[in-house]
Amino acid sequence: MNDFINFFDKIFGFIINIWDSFYQSVIYDDRYKFILEGLLNTIIIAFFAVIIGIVIGIIVSLIRNNYEMNGKMKVGNSIAKCYVNVIRGTPVILQLMIIYYVIFKSVDINIIIVGILAFGINSGAYVSEIIRAGINSISIGQIEAGYSLGLKYGQIMRYIILPQAIKNILPALGNEFITLLKETSVGAYIGIIELTKASDIIASRTYDYFFPLIIIAIIYLIMTLGLSKLVNAMERRLNNVRS
Repeated sequence: MNDFINFFDKIFGFIINIWDSFYQSVIYDDRYKFILEGLLNTIIIAFFAVIIGIVIGIIVSLIRNNYEMNGKMKVGNSIAKCYVNVIRGTPVILQLMIIYYVIFKSVDINIIIVGILAFGINSGAYVSEIIRAGINSISIGQIEAGYSLGLKYGQIMRYIILPQAIKNILPALGNEFITLLKETSVGAYIGIIELTKASDIIASRTYDYFFPLIIIAIIYLIMTLGLSKLVNAMERRLNNVRS
């Protein structure tokens, strides 16, 4: 009987300690607000960075493809190749720090905007290569058929090639967006209060990293799984349309 009581006391004590740790890390002094702020900033940065990345990616991929197909925009192609090589050849954290500490050193700018620009520019290089691969996967005969119908290069890309290319590269684009969402965590290096920074702030006050890190990991997991399901659903819908 005493053994049972001691065992129950240990279990009860363990639960109390867990609750106390959770209370101190999340509830006490409204520390959950750091997590909410970090979550909001993470979503804002990732969302607008994705838009910038798609716009840059489409422009860069079309410039390079136009040069490869028609020999036009030689200077633009050189700039586009240099941009892709530099961005893909350097760490995103280094790019973030250069943009914040060098380019915007003497400019009063919202740090969230800096993060959006940095991650958007970084994503654009990878998206451009994904889109270019999608364009190259389309038969050149379709491009020639477009020219034979009197269409210009821009019209061929807009109405014939890009819609098919996007369908082919949707899984790769989905993976890039998920990667971008997780990469926003390095924004903490320049002081952006995103999810990882929020956990660090809480842990610095409680000296307990368990719940802050576990909660942030769960939030990231939920968001990435949700994005994966969304991409899969879009892919299935496109496949149904094609069939």
